[in-house]
Amino acid sequence: MADVQRAYELAVEQYAESGVNAADALRALERIPLSIHCWQGDDVGGFERPDAALGGGGIQVTGNYPGKARTVQELRADLSELYSLLPGKHRLNLHASYGEFGGRTVDRDEIEPSHYDGWISWCREHGLGLDFNSTFFSHPRADDGFTLSSKDSATREFWMEHLRRARAVSAHIGAEVGSTCIHDIWLPDGMKDYPADRLGLRETLTRALDEVFQTEYPAKAMKDALESKLFGIGSEAFVVGSHEFYMGYALTRNKMICIDSGHFHPMEVIADKISSLLLFTDELLLHVSRPMRWDSDHIVLFNDELRMLCQEIVRTDRINDIHIGLDFFDATLNRVGAWAIGARSTLKGLLAALLEPKKRLVEAEEAGDYFTRLALLEEQRTLPLGAVWDHYCENAGVPTDAELIARVTDYEKRVLRARR
Repeated sequence: MADVQRAYELAVEQYAESGVNAADALRALERIPLSIHCWQGDDVGGFERPDAALGGGGIQVTGNYPGKARTVQELRADLSELYSLLPGKHRLNLHASYGEFGGRTVDRDEIEPSHYDGWISWCREHGLGLDFNSTFFSHPRADDGFTLSSKDSATREFWMEHLRRARAVSAHIGAEVGSTCIHDIWLPDGMKDYPADRLGLRETLTRALDEVFQTEYPAKAMKDALESKLFGIGSEAFVVGSHEFYMGYALTRNKMICIDSGHFHPMEVIADKISSLLLFTDELLLHVSRPMRWDSDHIVLFNDELRMLCQEIVRTDRINDIHIGLDFFDATLNRVGAWAIGARSTLKGLLAALLEPKKRLVEAEEAGDYFTRLALLEEQRTLPLGAVWDHYCENAGVPTDAELIARVTDYEKRVLRARR
């Protein structure tokens, strides 16, 4: 539209006055993929068993808005609609519980690469990279709160076998898709009250991970990431896989650390952790969420915390070493709309960071001129980011923010309402 183009041209002039090339920022943003989580589309249900109940580690989905994806085909249709709403090229993040099992009950220690070949073909068809997660929750063998750190050897071996197979699936995905598959490992293991033997549980987890990781895969095919958590419902007092545990483990075993924005104290800002970790590790995985008083996985919004996170991602000049995934779920509203808002908000945060006058900010800081640094940051808040974003969307053939509601509502009328 002519109005969008005119607004963009004016915005380019304003950003140029502060020393920023808006076109360069858009080219940089176009090269940043988001790994879109599959589980927003069906409330973390998966396709293992129709009667499977969500549980483990405090995972809860509230709401029953109509239109939830009930089959692999419906989930793929919703994802296709979502990707048509996002500028840029992105990835899909798949949990092990979302395999195609042909109507058979396939337990977690029995999954095979063939159960995910349909997803591999779909991602290749749509030009998407594919990431993977082993699934340690919503299973009877996790009901007592322990998986890889379980003191019951049979339970522990069951989950070790699941992890072995999930890693083999990840390597298969990376080789078939032609893009490194990031395999994320998160465990719900923990206790409601204070344990008497924290060390013993963490020693058990260490031994289990060490044994599984004896099998190595080419880094071109897959890379493992370990995701910590502060607490969950039922594990308020103690989580085996704490931040300190996984930081130490990952750094000494050459594994990637996953930082989830909801897995820390509500007053912690995870942006501060990025530069510290990148001094000692080659890569990071981020799960971007929005905690509301606790790890509630609210839909990501373009708020101050997201802005700070994206600033730090860009300011490190290590954007190629930081893998960005989304992790939220909300069943109180249109699920495709929820996906779109969260993903587009994250992209806006990255764009805002790329439009910063970084050189001037650093020069002011090094000169001890903190007034100028602060004034420049405040000026950024009122510069026409929206005009640059609308131009990016229009050029990519996706809706602008003003057009998004109509697109999502139309899809609901045509597709989602028929699922009632």
